[in-house]
Amino acid sequence: MKRSFIAIEGNIGAGKTTLATMLADHWNGRLLLEEFVDNPFLARFYEQPDRHAFSVELYFLADRYHQLRSELSSPDLFHELVVSDYYFAKSLIFAGNNLVEDEYGLFHRLFEIMFSNLPDPDLLVYLYLDIDRLMENIQKRGRIYEQQIDREYLSQVQQRYLQFIRQSKGLTALIVDINSLDFVKNPKDFYILLSILEKDYEPGVHTIIAKAE
Repeated sequence: MKRSFIAIEGNIGAGKTTLATMLADHWNGRLLLEEFVDNPFLARFYEQPDRHAFSVELYFLADRYHQLRSELSSPDLFHELVVSDYYFAKSLIFAGNNLVEDEYGLFHRLFEIMFSNLPDPDLLVYLYLDIDRLMENIQKRGRIYEQQIDREYLSQVQQRYLQFIRQSKGLTALIVDINSLDFVKNPKDFYILLSILEKDYEPGVHTIIAKAE
């Protein structure tokens, strides 16, 4: 496996940050985590989505762009691989779900300008979980502002992610169904997932069902 940039994606509660952290540690890579807790509009958005949607998405867009531009342009002699728990295009995915038409049009123009200046990951990994598992994970981690997220919202986000990935050109992407795995509690499940990610893949979208032993 010879890659320099791997992005882990998934719906809310899919385990992106946990897996990215485990992979960076295993591969001795540089870990790049989204700084979502710094977004001052996030809690307000969950309370009043219509009022704060544009603010929350614009903040995320600027913050993700600044972080990726800074981190990916700075070589690290000790870590040749960067593992991120997000892909910049998630800004467009969530904006498409949360913004009204005219706001989305403006947001899309800004996104295109920024996106053209960022490198694509060598491998994009989308962690697929059923909505029931996502709801369970969200409840377990106990973030107060996330407890009002409903099934319909998660379903819409999931559909937008899958549609975006399947329509993307030039990406090497894996959609990995992890419903039968628990890579946090079970080391064997982590190594099952690891064996999938360490294989070489042709450009395009590959759908894989990860099965526990």
